[in-house]
Amino acid sequence: MGFFSSSSNDKKNSSSNKIRTTVVKTQNVAKELLNIAELNGVSVDSLDFNLLEVQTFTRMNDGKKEVDWEEMANDELYEIDDASALLNKKFELKQVYEIEIFSKDKENDNFKNFNIAIGANATKCKVYLSIKAGSTIEYFQDFEQELTILINNKKLRAGILINIFDEMVSDVISKLSSKVKVEQKLQFSKNETILIAQSIEPTPTIDDALILHYDQKEELSEHDKVDYAQRGFIRGVIKDELLIEYIKPKKGISGRSTKGRFLEAKEPLEVNVPEFNIDDTIIIKDDKTSIKYLAKENGYITFDDNTYAIRTDVDVDAISFKTTGSINAGVDSEVSMNVKEMDATKDAVGTGMTVEVTEIDIEGNTGPKSFVRAQKASVGGQTHKDSEIRADKLDINIHKGKAYGKNIHVSRLEHGIIDGDVVEVSQAVGGDIRAKEVHIEICGSYVKVTASKLIDIKKLQGHENVFTIDSLLKRSEQRGLQENEKEIQELEYAVRDIKKEIEKYTEMIEKNKQSFIELKKRLLNYKKNGVKMPESFVKKYQQFIKIEKHLESIKKEYAVKNDKHILLTTKTASFQDSIFDARIVNHDRWSGYNKLVFKLVDPPIEVIYEPPEGSSDKIFAIVEDADGVYKIEALKEGL
Repeated sequence: MGFFSSSSNDKKNSSSNKIRTTVVKTQNVAKELLNIAELNGVSVDSLDFNLLEVQTFTRMNDGKKEVDWEEMANDELYEIDDASALLNKKFELKQVYEIEIFSKDKENDNFKNFNIAIGANATKCKVYLSIKAGSTIEYFQDFEQELTILINNKKLRAGILINIFDEMVSDVISKLSSKVKVEQKLQFSKNETILIAQSIEPTPTIDDALILHYDQKEELSEHDKVDYAQRGFIRGVIKDELLIEYIKPKKGISGRSTKGRFLEAKEPLEVNVPEFNIDDTIIIKDDKTSIKYLAKENGYITFDDNTYAIRTDVDVDAISFKTTGSINAGVDSEVSMNVKEMDATKDAVGTGMTVEVTEIDIEGNTGPKSFVRAQKASVGGQTHKDSEIRADKLDINIHKGKAYGKNIHVSRLEHGIIDGDVVEVSQAVGGDIRAKEVHIEICGSYVKVTASKLIDIKKLQGHENVFTIDSLLKRSEQRGLQENEKEIQELEYAVRDIKKEIEKYTEMIEKNKQSFIELKKRLLNYKKNGVKMPESFVKKYQQFIKIEKHLESIKKEYAVKNDKHILLTTKTASFQDSIFDARIVNHDRWSGYNKLVFKLVDPPIEVIYEPPEGSSDKIFAIVEDADGVYKIEALKEGL
């Protein structure tokens, strides 16, 4: 909202000269004031004026011949509010003002501390009175009349018609006057904006537009870095997603400003009409305002031969910064990729590339700092030591990086990291494996395996290996135990405190039971004989009843908390119970130095066993002997 007049708190006069009072007729008050100021060498802000007369003229002008203006009487002005006339392009409206211009008398200005301005919206169809915070005003005789003159004068300086479109002004002034009259002096603690005139707001014309929603990028803040690797090689979409939208053109509705000007609605532009085709994988929804193109299924959007379509399969030679950039279709997009680069000296997934699809078959290698995420993935070459791959079902030929998933198969592990549920490794030459179950065909040296249920080795060819059973292998299980133990401790404190309280109130009742019985008999006797019961007796009786109810309540609370404590204690035990069913199995003879570790929950200790070289013991478990000592023992086959 712009402001036409800065404030009624006037600027200093550029000259101490006072002008001679001048009476003029004009359509443009602001221009007339400026002319008088320049002619007399004074600041325009040093001038004020009185409105002596206002004349309103109208005519219907078709532009073919000159039509005379007709003056309207003041009591006929309400007829101008008729929308049928105001929205007629041929209807014209103007006002001529007779004003008396003179120098301001700042000393006797009742509104010198009342800082107001007139502002309007962009179309000049709404006019506002703005009162600046800190303004003060005092009541005086003829307050309403003088405030009306002040507002009208500011509207005239801004070129706003008066007595038309401003029916609400009288109500605004009346309310303000009443408030000032009651309080005598009114101060505004914050800025206030009040609507004082409203004409007919035009409805904007809508030009046609084609919005490619699937191609819109997220806006970056000034602190965000542009990721040039995000090339948008494919655009993943989901079912029912809005892909493209054509906004239909619509001509607006004309209006008229508070300056009396007709605001004609322009003709809409129609330059973006869709000229492309779609196939049956995209749905069209056509309504009055737009045409929407929506995905019929998950996949990625393509545009070939002027036709949009949704596809799920894509073949690329390689994923690299120079060619495709990173690909982020999403693991639920149902997009399947085949990366065909098989040259051992090149990377099928290049350095720093990110790939997120539903399924991916990488025939070659993954490069350093690459990240692959999918529901199902395979790597026919090898993973770089600084690469990462995540998939529910994962198959890797040679693995040196990080792999996470549910079911993971690795042909050859070379000092890489594997974290899954069920892991199968054909040959392990160094590395770190964590899973519920781990199966290794040939185990070399320097392999660390941690499982919660089973470690199964078919052939052991190396040494310096560590095989660990840990029932709290997963972080969620570790958190569960920690939370469980914390709650158990809190319950132990609560149960202990409630038990003490029960003992205290039970003892109190036992000590006073006989006197309570006597008291009860006496009260019944009073009641039977219609004698008023002593207040002290009644209070003692009520106090005893209250103690009994409280004891009953805390006994119930004790039972609930104690039951929960037993339940959680049992749950804690269950975290460890599974470790007694876990097994480490080596179908081969033990060679070199190897270590077996079982991690207990309660007590939190590690039990370690080092099978002697050449030993043929195959199945190992942790047991508790008659003395309560935990140890790792070799079991007979079949157990």
